Formats: sequence, structure tokens, C-alpha cells
Amino acid sequence: MIIVLLSVNPPAEKALSVLHRPRRLRRTAGVRSLVRETQLSVDDLIYPMFVMEGENETVEVPSMPGCYRYTLDLLLPEVAAVYGLGVKAIALFPLIPDHQKDNAGTESYRPNGLIPRAVQAIKQTVPDILVITNVALDPYSSQGHDGIVQDGTILNDETVAVLVKQALVQAAAGAAFVAPSDMMDGRVGAIRKALDAAGWINVGILAYSAKYASAYYGPFRDALDSAPKFGDKKTYQMDAANAREAIKEVDLDIAEGADIVMVKPALAYLDIIYQIKQHTNLPVAAYNVSGEYAMIKAAASQGWIDEKKVILETLTSIKRAGADLILTYFAKQVALMLQ
Repeated sequence: MIIVLLSVNPPAEKALSVLHRPRRLRRTAGVRSLVRETQLSVDDLIYPMFVMEGENETVEVPSMPGCYRYTLDLLLPEVAAVYGLGVKAIALFPLIPDHQKDNAGTESYRPNGLIPRAVQAIKQTVPDILVITNVALDPYSSQGHDGIVQDGTILNDETVAVLVKQALVQAAAGAAFVAPSDMMDGRVGAIRKALDAAGWINVGILAYSAKYASAYYGPFRDALDSAPKFGDKKTYQMDAANAREAIKEVDLDIAEGADIVMVKPALAYLDIIYQIKQHTNLPVAAYNVSGEYAMIKAAASQGWIDEKKVILETLTSIKRAGADLILTYFAKQVALMLQ
């Protein structure tokens, strides 16, 4: 008997070697667009805007080329123009005259103050735009801090009581979201409880949950003349070296009733954005802050970078990290680019 063994496998020398070619999916602009993982959209953007007292005046922020403080009469057509470009939300920040500032930030909750008047006027002019208002004392504080100061210490609970009054006035004016940026303990819960008790159940809270004590805020403080008059903000804003603490802060804000949580700044904290996105099902916002804006503008002015390409790459990286929403001073510029 003769037994013939047949191999089901071809000889080794005839086996086909497979060469992986990922470049097939980069070959043309059409293919790259088809398989692109992260898509930046104008729907992702919130535009921070600065308002000041007076009439018929715009003042460029020296350290933020292309960003302006507007008197209310000139802010309104700018808001309308931004909305016409597809930007559906703005974040509003006030420049308060020195004579209206005090240690307790009492101007922050005056019903006829700058921000309530601005919100009302914006909603009358552009009814469908979402107005997000900042809840903090630093623009209103004679000390430049986010809370009431006593003997060099920032008081927590006394400050929260003022923040609640501020949020209620902003809600009554027509704010879609109030955004506590102060980093006082317990402020989200206190604001949520007060809003609900006053009947403002549909006013949301965008919480600055992981706000770091960052050197990237300098131009913003220039815009609002709100730099601290002594010390720094490290006793209430987060240590830049900490990541686990950000998760703790997010969990607390969610438990207290936040609708959206935010990381600020964005670029040096992409890892924090990513971790928080993996941790929660709530929308995650990121603030592409003034220092990040100013560095791009400065480098572009020297011809060292392609401004438009760097802006788009920067914002795409923030979204790729996990941000659902991006507050950025580039919002109007990007809206024009994406058209």
C-alpha cells in the first residue's frame, strides 16, 4: 500500500506576504475626508465676548489682537453677525469700571447692571442665540479675586451666597446657562437649588469644573482689568500638576446638578479633557483660553506659522481629546473658514 500525504498549506516559498499600506486611506483629499475620525464644526463653538459701559465705542484688547471690548450698542450687531455665521452660543464677560467695584462684588447682582442689561438686549435682538453668563466676583472685585477677601483669605461660603444672587439676576435677564467659574466649594449645588426654587428650572449650569491656576489667563485679565491685587488664585483654582483631582471636582459638580462640565485651559490639559470624557456621559466643554489665542496670533504676526492651519489644527486637537464644546476667541474666524 502506498500512502500519499497531501499538504493543505502551500510551500513556504510560495506563501503571499501581506504588505500593509495605510497610505491608501491618505491618497487623496476625498479619501482623507471620507475616513476622517474627528470633524470640527461651527456647532462645536462658543464665542466669548467682552462688553463695557458707554456708547459707540470698541476697544481692541492689546494682548488679544482681533478681540474687542464693545459698548452694548455696538455689541448687538456683532452678536447678530456671529449668529449669522452659524455660531449658536456666546459667553459674555463684563468690563466693570473701578468705581463700581468693591470687595463683596455687589455690582454683580444689581438687576440693572451691565450684564443683565446686555443679556436682555441680546435676546431682544437675536432671540435664538444662547447666552452664557459668567458667575464669579473677579470682574466686580476691588481685590481682583473670585471671592470675598478677609485678612488675605478668600472666603468660601460667604462668596457662594453672592454667587447665588448673581446667578439669579442673570437667569431673570434671559441667560440660557450660568457658568460658575470661581471654583468655590459647593457653589454649583447652591446655585442649582436657588434657580429651581425661583422657578428657573430650565436655566442650565455650565460648570468650570476643572479650572486650573494657569499662567495662560494673562490676556483675559488684561481684557477685563481683573488681575488679583495681591497673591494668586492657587488656594481655589486647581494645581496644574493634578489630574485625579479633576475627576473629583467633576464628580462633585455632577452630583450638585451641573449640566455641562468644563476644563480650563485646554491645550496644556488635553489629557484632562480625555480622562473626563471617558469618565462621564455629560457634555464636556473646554476653554481655549486667552493665552493660547495670543500665542498663535503673536507667532502668526511674525510669519512663523500659518495662522489658519494652526487654528484649525489646535481646535481639532481639543475636540479629538474629547471636548464636545469649545469656548474659543477664534470662533468667528473659524466660522468664516468652515464656510
